[in-house]
Amino acid sequence: MTSMLYLRNGIIVNEGGVFKGGILIEGDYIYDIIKYTGEYSEPKDTNTIDLKGLYVFPGIIDSHVHFREPGMTQKGSIDSESKAALAGGITSIMEMPNTIPQTTTLKRLEDKIKIAEESSPVNYAFFLGATNNNLNELLSADYSNVPGIKVFMGASTGDMLVDDQESIVNIFNKTKSLIAVHCEDENIIQHNLIQAKTKFGDNIPMEMHPLIRSSEACYKSSLKALSLALKYNTRLHLLHISTEKELELFNDSPCEPEKQVTAEACVHHLLFTDNDYIQKQSLIKWNPAIKTTADREALRKNIIAGKIDVISTDHAPHTFEEKQQPYISCPSGAPMIQHSLPVMLDLYDQGVFKLETIIEKMCHNPAKCFNIKKRGFIRKGYYADLAIVDLNSKWKVKKDNILYKCKWSPLEGHTLKSKVIHTFVNGKHVYNKGGIDESYKGKLLHFSK
Repeated sequence: MTSMLYLRNGIIVNEGGVFKGGILIEGDYIYDIIKYTGEYSEPKDTNTIDLKGLYVFPGIIDSHVHFREPGMTQKGSIDSESKAALAGGITSIMEMPNTIPQTTTLKRLEDKIKIAEESSPVNYAFFLGATNNNLNELLSADYSNVPGIKVFMGASTGDMLVDDQESIVNIFNKTKSLIAVHCEDENIIQHNLIQAKTKFGDNIPMEMHPLIRSSEACYKSSLKALSLALKYNTRLHLLHISTEKELELFNDSPCEPEKQVTAEACVHHLLFTDNDYIQKQSLIKWNPAIKTTADREALRKNIIAGKIDVISTDHAPHTFEEKQQPYISCPSGAPMIQHSLPVMLDLYDQGVFKLETIIEKMCHNPAKCFNIKKRGFIRKGYYADLAIVDLNSKWKVKKDNILYKCKWSPLEGHTLKSKVIHTFVNGKHVYNKGGIDESYKGKLLHFSK
């Protein structure tokens, strides 16, 4: 018993319940969960950490990140952004393929896995990217270690815009993996951009972003993806839904592995509105764009109602200098992974979401949606991925506590009410009150297919 670790006296949030208890860990796994109700006996002769009433969540699974390695490590690396993830209670990430070079071949996928093996303190997996001409690569992948295929049906890095109709049909019809889609209609966007250039020249205001990358562009593209999925019986996951209109496309059935179409919302679309462009400017320029208050409220409402299955970050760092460029040359995307859970807990504090809902959308449902083996829940025999949080520990986001390599955040100056105190990855105490175990490396995620 002495080889076991006992986390005692926590408030555990898991599978729709909140209860006082302890967790016994042996090696990588949860050995037992002890509820402090009625008569119970705490284990003896263990290494014990008294949590003193801190909240215990399953480790957060962020199924949508851009860590920038290889090729853009001036923005972020797998090492730097994984450490920021730890500070946010995130224990597993799934990274997108639009790096340099793009992850559109099995060789590049293997190269990225090797980088993570040597540098990532969190668990990891990497999407394989689709192009107009890499169908053979997509058909040859081992999807027991790959979460899915990423398809950009809107402007993206390099040649990853899939705009050839035959290629799109083949991807939806012939591949047997989950397909995760970025949906924005390129023709609508380019039409809106030409109009903005005509009116503003080279000085397009950032406030035009949600009008250029409009709700219409999102809806038309999402409808196309959904129609293809239903026609070819494809497993479809629609990324970063940002509009009220798109919510008409989804049903509220529970997120289970057999659910054909699932939807994701991102933290920034749940926090900001187009009113924030005046103050935040390019720092909240994401694709798809942050839109109206009505869109934000509809997303919040439908997270609770069940039409939105997963909450992630779309963590996408750029250097601060890059973000100061004019509208057309300013890249879209911002860092969020360190702060996503505290932001969601602020929304809990404001009465927007219940704790159980946050954990369902950030832990349980990502595991179900992608069929991740033995993660996303606090269960006996599951990996001991845990986030330990103080819900009453205020802290201000500022440069000296930002762990992103880019060293900025759209939340800078904002006071958050909750703080991650400990993060356990595969039973290892990797993040401890700001300290990180530099020697620990996470594991490649495995998916049931």
